[in-house]
Amino acid sequence: MKLTKIYTKTGDNGATSLVGGIRIGKDTTRLEAYGTIDELSSHIGLLDALLQQNATDMPLLQRIQCSLFNVGTYLATDTTQTPIYDSAKLNPQEITVIEQEIDSILPTLPQLNSFILPGGSTAAAQCHICRTVCRRAERCIIALSRQADINPDIIKYINRLSDYFFVLARKINILTNTEEKLWQNTCK
Repeated sequence: MKLTKIYTKTGDNGATSLVGGIRIGKDTTRLEAYGTIDELSSHIGLLDALLQQNATDMPLLQRIQCSLFNVGTYLATDTTQTPIYDSAKLNPQEITVIEQEIDSILPTLPQLNSFILPGGSTAAAQCHICRTVCRRAERCIIALSRQADINPDIIKYINRLSDYFFVLARKINILTNTEEKLWQNTCK
C-alpha cells in the first residue's frame, strides 16, 4: 500500500470511509470501536518505548499491535457490504499466545491478598492504561456486536489482552523492584 497524501479533506463533514468505501459518520459505534483499538495500539507503542531495557516483552507487544491492526481492519469493514479481507482476519492462535504468556507469568507473581491500584513503575502504570483502554475497546466491540456480526474470537482476544496487561504490570513492578500499590479500604 502506497500512501501518497495524508489529508484528503473527505472527512471534513464528519464522515469517513470504511473498508470498501462505504461512508459513515465519525460518531458511530463502529468507528468508536475501531478508533479505540487504534488508541490501544498507540498506548502499547508508548509501553514498548518505556520497556527499552526489557527487550523480552517487546516482540509480543509488537505482535499484539499487528493483531490489533487486523482487528481494527475487521471492525472497519461492514461485512454486509464488503467481504472480509484475509488481512482483517484474526488468527485464533493469537488468543492461545496471550493465554500462554499469562500462564507463564502468573507463577512468578506473588499471591494477591488485596486489589492493586494502577501504578508502580512508569511502565507498569502504562500497562494499566493499556488494560483500561482495552476494557473500553471490549465494551465498544460488544456494543457494535448488537448491531453487526462480530467474530467471537475478536471479543475473546480483547478480553484476554486486558488480563495480559494486568499480569504484565505486576511482572514489570517485580522486575524493577517497584512496590505494588495496594488498595486500602479507607471507608471503614
